[in-house]
Amino acid sequence: MNKSKCFWMRVFLFACGVFALDAQSENAPVDYVNTRIGNISHLLVPTFPTTHQPNSMLRMIPGHHDFVTDRMRGLPLNVPSHRRGDVLLLMPYCGNLDVSKGAFDYRYDHEISKPYFYSVFLDDYEIETRFAPMKKSAIYSFAFEKEDNPQIILRTNAKGDLIWANKALSGYEIYNGIKHYFYLEFDQDPLSVSSLDWEKICAKSISFDSSVKEIKVRYGISYISVEQARKNLKEEIADFDLDRVAGQAKQEWNKALSKIVIDGGPEDQKTVFYTSLYRAHERMINISEDGKYFSGYDGKVHEDGGVDFWVDDWVWDTYLALHPLQVLLNPKAQEQKLSSYIRMYEQSGWMPTFPCVFGDAHCMNGNHVAGVFVDALHKGLQFDVEKAFEGMRHTVMNESMIPWYLGPKTELDDFYHEHGWFPALHPGEKEVFPMVGPFEQRQAVAVTTAASYDDWCIAQLAKYLKKETEYDFFNKRSYNYRKVFNKETNFFHPKDKDGNFIEPFDYIFSGGIGSRAYYDENNAWTYNWDVHHHIQDLIDLFGGEEPFTEKLDQLFVESMKRSKWQYYAVHPDATGNVGQFVMGNEPSFHIPYLYNYAGQPWKTQKRIRMLMESWFRNDLMGICGDEDGGGMSAFYVFSALGFYPVSPGVPVYTIGSPLFERSEIRLANGKVFTVIAHGASWENKYIQSAKLNGVEYDKTWFTHENIMEGGTLELLMGNRPNKGWGIGEGATPPSSEFVD
Repeated sequence: MNKSKCFWMRVFLFACGVFALDAQSENAPVDYVNTRIGNISHLLVPTFPTTHQPNSMLRMIPGHHDFVTDRMRGLPLNVPSHRRGDVLLLMPYCGNLDVSKGAFDYRYDHEISKPYFYSVFLDDYEIETRFAPMKKSAIYSFAFEKEDNPQIILRTNAKGDLIWANKALSGYEIYNGIKHYFYLEFDQDPLSVSSLDWEKICAKSISFDSSVKEIKVRYGISYISVEQARKNLKEEIADFDLDRVAGQAKQEWNKALSKIVIDGGPEDQKTVFYTSLYRAHERMINISEDGKYFSGYDGKVHEDGGVDFWVDDWVWDTYLALHPLQVLLNPKAQEQKLSSYIRMYEQSGWMPTFPCVFGDAHCMNGNHVAGVFVDALHKGLQFDVEKAFEGMRHTVMNESMIPWYLGPKTELDDFYHEHGWFPALHPGEKEVFPMVGPFEQRQAVAVTTAASYDDWCIAQLAKYLKKETEYDFFNKRSYNYRKVFNKETNFFHPKDKDGNFIEPFDYIFSGGIGSRAYYDENNAWTYNWDVHHHIQDLIDLFGGEEPFTEKLDQLFVESMKRSKWQYYAVHPDATGNVGQFVMGNEPSFHIPYLYNYAGQPWKTQKRIRMLMESWFRNDLMGICGDEDGGGMSAFYVFSALGFYPVSPGVPVYTIGSPLFERSEIRLANGKVFTVIAHGASWENKYIQSAKLNGVEYDKTWFTHENIMEGGTLELLMGNRPNKGWGIGEGATPPSSEFVD
C-alpha cells in the first residue's frame, strides 16, 4: 500500500472509532503499556509483569526470585490468585543435567514482557522461550539453539498428579485445597516420558530427539476437571500458531484499553496512564467455564445460569477506586461480580472480604463489599438488592470484626454492638482473646471507622428497599466514628473498654508495627480522614473548615520525627511520604481531594498534581507502594483524567487537575464523556474556569449521571491558582446528604 492510501485508510479507521483497536497500529493503547513499572517497590511487594487477557482466568508471571537479578525457577501454567503463587511449572533444558536432586534455577536475559506476549532467553541452556495467552488456555514455544537432548520438565509446586496418555500430559496440582486441572499437548512426539522422584511433588521429564529445534506447548486449564481443561483448550487454540494467539490477545487488550482515549502530555505520562489502566484489568477474574463454575465457597460445581462467576478481589484495596472505575468501563461485568458476591454469601454463609479462587482469605478489616454494592446501586447497576442487604446485615451483625479472623462474633464484637467502638488495650496490657493475632492485633480505631462506613452502606440498601427500621438502625451506627474522636487533639484516638482514651499516646508511633494495635498499616495521621460517608460531619468534628484545612495542611508537612530507617521499621506500608501523608497505601487515596470539601479546591489541584508527577513514573520504581492488583492504579487513572470518587456509594466525582489536554471515556451505552483541559501542562495545573456542556460551571464536583449522559467538562488551566473558583454556594461536593 502506498503512503497516500495508507494515510487515508488510517483516517477512515479513526473516524469509525476503531483505530485504537487495530492490533498493528503503531500507537495502539497497549503499545504504551510497560509491565515493568513498579516491579521494584520501596519496601513491600511491588507490581508483577503479568501476561494475560483482561480479567481472564489464566495469568502468567515468570518465576523470578525478584525483578533485578537474573535468576528464574521456571515458567508457570497459571497464577491462580493475585500475588499468591503459581501452579505447574514448565522447566525446559538440554544436555545431561542431573535432575534427581530436584528443582534448579535458570540464568536469563533479553526478557520482553507485554500484556499479550512474553519472551526470555535462558542463558545456560541457550533456549529462547515465548508465551501468549488466551482466557483459559495458552501456548509456549521453546527454541533450542544447541543440539543436545532437548527436554522439558513439568512439575507441581505441591501435591498433585501428572498423567501421560494419548500423546498428552494432564492432571492437577492442589493449591490452597483446590485442584487446578490442566491438559497439555506438544507439537512434537517425544522420545520418552519419565517420572522424576522429587520429594513431596510430582514431576515428569519429556525428552525429544536432538534434531528437534523448537517445541511448542499448548494447554488449557480448569477448576472443574481435566476434560474441561481439554475442552477449554480446543475451543480457544486450534493449532500451535503462537503469533496468532499473541495477536488475538493484543486485540483484546486494545479493545479494553481503548475505552479511554487520551491526547496531549508527555509520552511517559501516557505510558504510566495506560499501564495503570492495564493493571486495573487483572482482577476480578471470570472463572465460568461453559456455563459452569467451581466454587471454593462450598467446594461444588454449579451451573452459572448465564451469569458468569467472578473471584479474586481484595475489597479493602479495591472498593475505593478499582470498582468505581469498572462501573464506568464495564458495567455488565460489574453486575456479574455483584451477583458473584451474593452467590458466595449463599454458599458460605458470609459476605467475603478477600474472595479468592479457594474461598475467602478474610484479610484486613471491615467488610467493604457493602460499599461496592451501594456504589453500583446508586449508579444504576442491576443486582438482587434484597439478597445483598440480607447478606450484608447478617455478616456485620454475626461475623467477627477481629482483623484477619474468619468466624462468628465474639465478646469483642458484642462490646462493639453495645457501645459503638472497638475496645483497645493499653500498652503492655495482655491480650485475652486468642482470636486476635499477635501481629495484626485489634486495630481498634480502624475497625471502628471501617464498621461505621459499612453500616452507612447497609443503611443505603435498607433505604432503597424501604426498610425504615433497618435504615434508622444502621444509619445511627454510621456515626460511631464520633465515639473515638478526641476533640482536644483533633485525632481519632483509641479508647479502652471503660471509655478512656489510651494515654500516653504518640499519634505517629504508638501501636507497634504499622500501628496495628490501634490503626492498620498506617498511623493516626492517615486515619484522621477515614470517614468517606459523612465528610461534612468530619469537618464539623474538627470545628469547621479552617481548623480542618489547617490539620490537612499539617499532614503534608509533619515530619517523621525519627530517621527514615527508624520510621520505616515501624511503618513499612507507609511509603510515598509527603510529610505524614502516605501515597503508597490505600487509606490515603481520597485525602488530597478533601480540600474541595472545605473551600480550598486550588490546594487539591496543587497536591494531586505533585503526587502524580512525583510518585507515578515510567520506571522500575514507578509506584511508591503496594499496588494490590489495581487499587493504586485505578487511583491514578481517575486522577489523571481529572476527577475522583471520594465517597464510594455517593454517585458524584470531585474535580482535581487533569494531566492530559483531552480525555474521552467511551461508555458502554455508546456515549462519550470528554474532559478538555485547555493549556494543561506541568506548569498549568490550576483551574481558572470551567464549563459543563458549554455552560459556565463553578462546582468542584459533578454526578455519575453527568458522565453517563455523555458530554464535555471543559477546564481552562493556568500556572497560578484561581482561589475564587469552586467556592460559591453549592460548589462543595455533597457527602452523605446526596443520598441520605
